[in-house]
Amino acid sequence: MNKLNYNPDVLSCLANLSNDEVFTPPQLANQMLDMLPQELFRSPDTRFLDPCTKSGVFLREIAKRLIAGLADKIPDIQERIDHIMHHQLYGIAITRLTSMMSRRSLYCSKNASGKYSLSHFDNNDGNIRYADIKHTWVQGKCRYCGASQEVYDRGADLESHAYEFIHTDNPNKLYNNMTFDVIIGNPPYQLNDGGGSGSSAIPIYHNFVIQAMKLNPRFLTMIIPSRWFTGGRGLDEFRDKMLNDKRISVLHDFPNASDCFPGVEIKGGVCFFLWKNNSSGLCHVFTHKNDEIIKSERPLLEKGASTFIRNIETIAILRKVQSFKEKSFSSIVSSNDPFGYDIRVSNSYKRIKPNYRTTPFKDAVHFYYNGWRKDGLGYISIDSVRKNKEWIDKYKVLFPKAWGIGDPTNDWLNPFIIEPNSVCTETYLVVGPFGSEEIAKNVISYTQTKFFHILVSIIKITQNTMQKAYSFVPLQDFSKPWTDEELYKKYGLTDEEIQFIESMIRPME
Repeated sequence: MNKLNYNPDVLSCLANLSNDEVFTPPQLANQMLDMLPQELFRSPDTRFLDPCTKSGVFLREIAKRLIAGLADKIPDIQERIDHIMHHQLYGIAITRLTSMMSRRSLYCSKNASGKYSLSHFDNNDGNIRYADIKHTWVQGKCRYCGASQEVYDRGADLESHAYEFIHTDNPNKLYNNMTFDVIIGNPPYQLNDGGGSGSSAIPIYHNFVIQAMKLNPRFLTMIIPSRWFTGGRGLDEFRDKMLNDKRISVLHDFPNASDCFPGVEIKGGVCFFLWKNNSSGLCHVFTHKNDEIIKSERPLLEKGASTFIRNIETIAILRKVQSFKEKSFSSIVSSNDPFGYDIRVSNSYKRIKPNYRTTPFKDAVHFYYNGWRKDGLGYISIDSVRKNKEWIDKYKVLFPKAWGIGDPTNDWLNPFIIEPNSVCTETYLVVGPFGSEEIAKNVISYTQTKFFHILVSIIKITQNTMQKAYSFVPLQDFSKPWTDEELYKKYGLTDEEIQFIESMIRPME
C-alpha cells in the first residue's frame, strides 16, 4: 500500500484515559460481533443498544454490517442508512465528550441534526443520548453504584461518573419500553472509593451487565474484567448469578489483559461473553494465552466449586484432591483484619492509622505493619487489640494480604513466623495460631510447594489474596514438613499432571 494514501482508522489509535475506562479497538469489537448470528445483520427489524458507548466503535461496526446486509432489502443507499440510523442503532454515552465522539463515529458529525450528518435527525443527539445524572446519596454512598459521597459529590465542572444506564431502577423507561435484540458494550470498570492512598476502588461493570439482563434482549455481549471469576469486592452475588446462568454460551478469557487490549494492564485479565436468551447447554470457553487459544466445552461452575476454574488441566488435579475429603487449609487462615486495626473515619473509606511506637513500652506487644522491615518493628498497647486476643501469646504464620499479580508463573508466597506476644495490621492474614515454632515451620514448608501454589492459583487471579483464595488447598498433618514429591505421590498425580504443575509454577527462590 502506498503510505502516502494510507488512512488509518482513528478508533484504533485512541489512547486510553485510564485502566478503568478502556476504549475498544475495532478489531476486538468485530470479534465480539462475530459471535452473534449473522442473520441479525440482514434483518431491518433488529435493534442494537450500546448502553455505555465511548468511541462509538460498536455502533459504527454494526452499521457497516447492516449497510451490507440490507442491500437487497433496501436498495437505495440513503434510504438504507436512514432506516439503520433511525430505527436500528441506539446508544447511551457515559460522558458528554463520549456522546460527541460516538455521534462522530456513527453519523460522521457530533451534531445529528447538522448538515454533515449521514442521516438527518430533528434533534442534536440522534439516537445516542447523554444525560447529566446525579448520584443518589444514602449514608455516604450512592444507592445505585456505591460511589463515595466524599469523593464524587463535587462541582459541576468535574465528572461525577454517575452513568445513566445504571442509575435507575427501571432501565426500560430510558427508551419507552423498547425491546432490543442485541445489547453490546464495554462498560466502565471501577470507581475510586477514596480509601488508602487513592488506589482503592469499587467495581461497577457488573451493574451494567445486570441492568442489560433486565431489558431481556435476545443476545447480550460485554467485555469486562475477569476478577468476577473468583473474587472482587461486592461481586459474590454477581458471580453466583453468572456461573449458574446457562444462557452464557460463549466465554473468551484473556488472563493477560494486554493480549486483548495492547499496552493495558488490568489485574486478573479481561473476558467477553455471549449471553443467549434461549441457551441452556454447556459453555464454549476460549482461553487466550499469547498466540495460543485453548478451547473447551464445559459448565462454568464445576461440581463442588463456587468459582470459575480457568485452566481446564487444573480440574482433574482438583478432583483428585477433593476425593480425599480433607478439611480446607482456609480453615486455619484468618479473615481480613485479624486483630481489628482496620478502623475507618466515620462515613468514609479512609483508614485511621494505629497508634504504635518503634520503641518498647510497658504492656506493649510486638506490632507487624506494612513497612516494618524498613522502619523497624513496632510496639502497640495490648489494649488496642480488638479481635482474637487469645492468639497473641502463640506462634503465628503471616501471609501478606496482597502478593504477586495473579500470574502463577511468576507469583510466589513468602510467609514468615511471628513469635508469641505479637499482633499485626490488616496488611497480613494470620495462619494458625500454633503451640510450637516447629509446627509453624512445617506449615511454611507446605506453603513453599508448587502443589500448594497451583491450588491457590485456581482462585487467586489478582494481587489481593484473601482467606477464600486458599479454599481448594487441603489441610495436612503439620507434625512433619512437606515436599512436592510427597504430595504428588499422596494424591496420585500422573506424570502429565505433575509436568503441568511444574510448567505453571515458577521454581522457589
